[in-house]
Amino acid sequence: MSEAREQHLDELREIVAEVLEVEPEEITETGSFAEEHEADSLRAIEILARIEKKYKIDIPQSELPQMENLKAVYDVVAQQAGWQD
Repeated sequence: MSEAREQHLDELREIVAEVLEVEPEEITETGSFAEEHEADSLRAIEILARIEKKYKIDIPQSELPQMENLKAVYDVVAQQAGWQD
């Protein structure tokens, strides 16, 4: 895994953990936010808003259903932000 990808994943993990009110270590790459952390659609929107603000990008709301775990969030953000990690 590249250093840039690792750093981006860590940043996204921090955002998700803050919104879901859990420790960052509890957020795994493939763990479902809804199933493991009882995230609802409001929390998902909050995560989306914080990511958009941090990286100054727009993520279509239609992407929300796919953003169910850290890896999926990373994939969507990487695509929207043009990361070549």
